Amino acid sequence: MDYLREIEGKAAHDQRSNEKMIRALKRLVYVPGPIIVGAGPSGLAVAACLKERGVPSLILERSNCIASLWQLKTYDRLHLHLPKEFCELPLMPFPHDFPTYPTKHQFIEYLEGYATKFGIRPVFNQTVVRAEYDPSIGFWRVRSVGVKGGEETQYVCRWLVAATGENAEAVLPEIEGREEFSGQILHTSLYKSGGQFSGKRVLVVGCGNSGMEVCLDLCNHNASPSLVVRDSVHILPREMLGRSTFGLSMWLLKWLPMSLVDRFLLIVSWLMLGDTARFGLCRPRIGPLRLKNLSGKTPVLDVGTLAKIKSGDIKVCSGIRRLSRQTAEFVNGKKENFDAIILATGYKSNVPSWLKERDMFSEEDGLPRRPFPNGWKGDFGLYAVGFTKRGLLGASMDAWRIAEDIERCWRTEAKQPTSFACSLSPQS
Repeated sequence: MDYLREIEGKAAHDQRSNEKMIRALKRLVYVPGPIIVGAGPSGLAVAACLKERGVPSLILERSNCIASLWQLKTYDRLHLHLPKEFCELPLMPFPHDFPTYPTKHQFIEYLEGYATKFGIRPVFNQTVVRAEYDPSIGFWRVRSVGVKGGEETQYVCRWLVAATGENAEAVLPEIEGREEFSGQILHTSLYKSGGQFSGKRVLVVGCGNSGMEVCLDLCNHNASPSLVVRDSVHILPREMLGRSTFGLSMWLLKWLPMSLVDRFLLIVSWLMLGDTARFGLCRPRIGPLRLKNLSGKTPVLDVGTLAKIKSGDIKVCSGIRRLSRQTAEFVNGKKENFDAIILATGYKSNVPSWLKERDMFSEEDGLPRRPFPNGWKGDFGLYAVGFTKRGLLGASMDAWRIAEDIERCWRTEAKQPTSFACSLSPQS
């Protein structure tokens, strides 16, 4: 069926319908290549790999910049937690003069240079509110709303890449009495520096890498932080035996089983850091690498926080039972007064809110149902990047796979375009 001729035929019978249809056509955009939802590092990586293979793509981004999580929702002292060689995107290494652990601003500079090199120009301020496969035409319909004017646009494409990632929305836990607390409560996505909390008692909820680093930052700005530790946690030195802990682990895994590498990491950590359980930081029974593989839970790479805990500059607290006007009551019965609470409780995927598909992505956590390395491809030209729980390295691996697969389909379909694609393509 010739889609445009059908619209024009209907519109010819009714002037009012004609005006409506013209407006609809202006908001209907056919994209010959894939649409990528999200202009973070994962989306940029897919676009670059596609560009290298001669396949055009279109990125839709709800924010006004690339890598909005890094640019708008991270604290000032943030550095990459892993060495730069494990964080570079496909086809472009970091500059040689960058340090081993680039700063937040250096990483943003790298990403902007990456977009420039590959001519990646996302459509900004476009929030994708619905994406659904239309089996009647064999294409995806992607509906977006302009952040500023609120105008809707419907895109039609053969391939769709979900690149909104694991960190699209802040996780805000329910805490009894939260509305009673008189002090400031904010998520780490709104935290910039400990300077605004100088001289204050601050409770940090969450003992992952962000929670630990925020506590250290608060200490460095003369605040008095306490850290809520609800679960067991693996804390490892960021470097051991003169090498990055992550790099050393990857090298050892080439020769030894994961169980032995885990044992090695724990022994060296005990020698370097001591028994963390003495300070309220109990280790899980499962080793750090195996735990990461099974649950995606990342070990904390210590950058100085543990020394502050040992010295008493950072207090470790049990889980929160409830809050009152100025007080936090903990599950062990203790009570303490605080001026502010920072929620280092992480992020979650928002894919179920806009992608109307139930086979590839779980509606429960918004992640691909099939575990890495098999979660990157779904049905009908649907792909996922940035959901591996393996950081930028995992995203880069999936970006290569996606680009290769789409290129193969692209070459085949370029020779035999569908009638629908022909109807939407410019006529000579």
